[in-house]
Amino acid sequence: MKIDRFLAPVLCLALLGSSAAAIGQYGPGYPPPPPPQWGQRGWDAPPGELREFQRQGYLDGLQGAERDFQNHRIWNVNNRDEFRHPHVPGNVRSDYREGFKRGYYAAAAHYQGAR
Repeated sequence: MKIDRFLAPVLCLALLGSSAAAIGQYGPGYPPPPPPQWGQRGWDAPPGELREFQRQGYLDGLQGAERDFQNHRIWNVNNRDEFRHPHVPGNVRSDYREGFKRGYYAAAAHYQGAR
């Protein structure tokens, strides 16, 4: 009988202490930080010499290659709809495609090294 009277308060204190330790270690439940955006990880930063639509194409090429990597597709920039039919004005399509190709193959080289 005396053990039951002693055990319940000790168990309550142990549970409260473990939750306080968890809050102290992990914080009060804030969400984790968002994943880094393209161009913030170092290897995927667009080269400085790119013009505006080349830079946009470069970043889109990185995303296209990442999708191909995640879906286990072969590396072929011509299979990407974004490359074949870019949603940019007609006079800058060649700039966009050039940047897209550079970004795509930069990401492909990175992911092939990661395997």
